[in-house]
Amino acid sequence: MKKILLIAAIAFASVASAQKGTILVAGSIGLSSSKGDNTTTENKFNNLNFSPKVGYQFTDHWTLGLDASISSQKSENTTTTSVGPGIVVVSSNEIKTTGFSAGPFARYTMPISETFNFFADMGFGFQSQKETVDNNNGFGTVTSTENKGDGIYVGITPAIFINVKKSFGLNVSIGGIGYETLNFDSPAPGVPGRDTNGFNFSFGQTINIGISKNF
Repeated sequence: MKKILLIAAIAFASVASAQKGTILVAGSIGLSSSKGDNTTTENKFNNLNFSPKVGYQFTDHWTLGLDASISSQKSENTTTTSVGPGIVVVSSNEIKTTGFSAGPFARYTMPISETFNFFADMGFGFQSQKETVDNNNGFGTVTSTENKGDGIYVGITPAIFINVKKSFGLNVSIGGIGYETLNFDSPAPGVPGRDTNGFNFSFGQTINIGISKNF
């Protein structure tokens, strides 16, 4: 199992509770890194993402706005193989993936007490992805392929705001539910592109913690 070396998530400039006629500005930035190895294989993974959000709170409970997400991932796998006495072959596989998504969202906020607020973000929009794969077989042959795709997404993410002091506190979510599609270009003439689609159900599988402030 890969060990997580660093996970950092900062949500900023969010509104503690929905107030009619105010502007919501929010976002998150995250960085994660992992590494795993054994006697013959080494695996490395790095991920960076940034998700800004802005909206207008037109009632005490409802906010409408736009959000976006920019992500970058890099996965490296290196394998060392002995093919004979004193002969070692080192092969590698590197995958770089960049993604972008943007679309409208609606937020419903329900105060539970002076300390806790419940809110749910519901959004949909367009997304795109670019994947570059470099393979080195260890015998001097290097191949590179590039895949580009686009599609749509829709999702619901519930969360809890914990008011620490004067509308400053923590946003905590444990996943959500969504559906997304990605249709990739044809890699070569006459070869159909790869299409992916499906539901994502992550309740209880992930946890996101950020800070927020009502300005």
